[in-house]
Amino acid sequence: MFVAVLVLSCLLAAVLLFSGARKVAGGQAVTDEAAHLGIPVRGYRLVGVAEAAAAAGLLIGLAWAALGVAAAAGVVLLLSGAVLSHLRAGDAAARWAPAAVLAALAVVTLLLRIASA
Repeated sequence: MFVAVLVLSCLLAAVLLFSGARKVAGGQAVTDEAAHLGIPVRGYRLVGVAEAAAAAGLLIGLAWAALGVAAAAGVVLLLSGAVLSHLRAGDAAARWAPAAVLAALAVVTLLLRIASA
């Protein structure tokens, strides 16, 4: 079971780190995304910081179970918020489905991390 937690945690951490770094770095595409979602650019960059912190929490949580559970729960909330933001903006499924799939993987990670703690 821990192997599944390891694989899922690393996968989620990689995606979150990439996404977070992109938001923190900024650029025109990030500014346009933030405007589309109705989020101030500064707030969108803070989401990127939260994504990077969640990635770190997932990885450190592999050694410290309580942090792994907390980080996985945070990722579920973070990605649920992403789905809701896309739905609120009227985006088609192609825009919100990746976040929904990652949220589902985060739920599985959370449940497996609780079970293996």
